[in-house]
Amino acid sequence: MAIFPPDHPERYALALEAHARPPEPVQSPARASYVAVLVDADDRARERAHLEALCLRHGVQPPPEGASHFRASFGPVRLKWERHGEFSGYTVVVAGASTVPFAEPAAALLPADWLAGIPGPTVAAVNVEFIGPGAEAPEAARLAGHFSGNTLVGSQVAEGAATIFTDFRIHNDGCTRFLIFDHGLTQGQCGRMLQRLAEIEAYRLLALLALPIARRQSPRTVQIERELATLTDGIAQGQGDDEDLLHDLTRLAAEVESGLSASQFRFGACRAYFELVTSRIADLRETRLAGVPTIQEFMARRFTPAVATCTTLSQRLHDLSERVAQTSSLLSTRVDITRERQNQALLASMDRRAKLQLRLQQTVEGLSVAAIAYYVAGLVGYLAKALKSLGLPIDPDLVVGLAIPVAAVLVLLAVRRARRRVQAGEASELHAV
Repeated sequence: MAIFPPDHPERYALALEAHARPPEPVQSPARASYVAVLVDADDRARERAHLEALCLRHGVQPPPEGASHFRASFGPVRLKWERHGEFSGYTVVVAGASTVPFAEPAAALLPADWLAGIPGPTVAAVNVEFIGPGAEAPEAARLAGHFSGNTLVGSQVAEGAATIFTDFRIHNDGCTRFLIFDHGLTQGQCGRMLQRLAEIEAYRLLALLALPIARRQSPRTVQIERELATLTDGIAQGQGDDEDLLHDLTRLAAEVESGLSASQFRFGACRAYFELVTSRIADLRETRLAGVPTIQEFMARRFTPAVATCTTLSQRLHDLSERVAQTSSLLSTRVDITRERQNQALLASMDRRAKLQLRLQQTVEGLSVAAIAYYVAGLVGYLAKALKSLGLPIDPDLVVGLAIPVAAVLVLLAVRRARRRVQAGEASELHAV
């Protein structure tokens, strides 16, 4: 009976995550193979169906729905499947060492058609041979034949419990080779050793998937940096049309953002995988062998510079994005100031035209007063003549003369009153706005 509040919906899933994908115990002597394949999200169902087909062929219970790891025995072969974020790993373990190291890889005991049909392209493949227990590691020169005469990398690991040799080369069988001499490893240690070496190789190559992208984008990044420097210098010198400069900056910004969107996932994954490789190498607890570089030294010389190239280009793209944005902001401000000046000049011109129009209107109003007074005086003259014809003692000329100033004053007052009404209406509209 629970004595605590109800569990969070993800509590058990999160607690089990610490125990996910445990290493496969290995009893040396043994041999193992590991392959990592990139699997798209759309191929996850096909991957599960492919694994189920192998289980049905050998009468083995398939993995449960939604499982992220699975292990089973198929006769003398033990298979472990692990699903990661963007790839899946298959580990095959067989008891007993080969007569000649790497002559009989563990994966060869699985059906060839099934191995070839695993969904996704192979990104890493490893063959591992455990020699021992209690076997003494010979000198590196005597092992060169097992690695096609390549320069070896090796060290004692796990505080002297084992010695590892490899060349980090892909051989004719398509696999990288690790030869491990057991000086007293337990089954758990052998399993963890196998898992660490497989992950070092897989994560190393997954990290380096960003390198081709960096190489493709580097020349264009250099060109964009030069174009941006030229545009910035032109802005500082006041050269070129502002609208054209802003158009060029917008184009550069679009190219930089396009480069970022096309590469940042891969560059971010590169950094994450690099940290995992570094962590797995540290877990080996290496001790140097005379005349042989350690795995950590090999990675420092060959792997770390490639990762640094990707990291540097990623940072350059981010810096370029910020610089283009800042330059665009400065140029936009300058364009806005120029437009503001143009607007002020336009408003001043409009103000002058308004004043001229007002003067013209006042002149027209004066002429209108004279014209209306003339017509009114004419009407008064006709009226005076009519009254004189009726016998009234009126002098029409005198009446017209007296009517002219009166009509002019009345018309002038009416015009001014109408103007005040218009101005009052405009003022009330402006106040309402």
